[in-house]
Amino acid sequence: MNPLSHIQALMSADARRWEILQHVRDLRLPDCWVAAGFIRCAVWDHLHGHAPSPLPTDIDVIWFDPDNPLPERDFELEARLLNADNTLNWSVKNQARMHLRNGDRPYESATGAMAYWPDTATAVAVRLSASGEVEVAAPFGLDDLFDLVVRPAGRFRDEKRQLFLKRLYSKQWLTKWPGLTVLD
Repeated sequence: MNPLSHIQALMSADARRWEILQHVRDLRLPDCWVAAGFIRCAVWDHLHGHAPSPLPTDIDVIWFDPDNPLPERDFELEARLLNADNTLNWSVKNQARMHLRNGDRPYESATGAMAYWPDTATAVAVRLSASGEVEVAAPFGLDDLFDLVVRPAGRFRDEKRQLFLKRLYSKQWLTKWPGLTVLD
């Protein structure tokens, strides 16, 4: 099974993740995805033969609308998601403004913003199409995710390297998934 089909199958087989994808699709936001640990953890658990671990502490919802970059809009969207499911910690961020926080050039899309994330395996996002198909976005591809490789991306290879390492160890990935290989 190729990596794209593998992710689609994992999401389709996980009732909880499927429900989350439906809630996010119901927002009808432009260029909107569920990203990061939501996918990464599911794939790594599967590849390690683990039962699915609990959902990440926050569900990262990214979207892109340069005409509506105010954080208040994200708070409103988080409230809508909380109304749909108050058991989750929703984190909604319009990527049209996140370059300011991160000191990057302006992003051109939600998936383009992922190219500035700390590592290649985390820069993966999914969403449900209107017809119910799982779509996948991965600016660095899916090889590192499925090869169990943690590799810093962009500025996290050099000027932000310490942030990458701090994140890697604080999340205890090597303890949870001992088959990982860290490359830098």
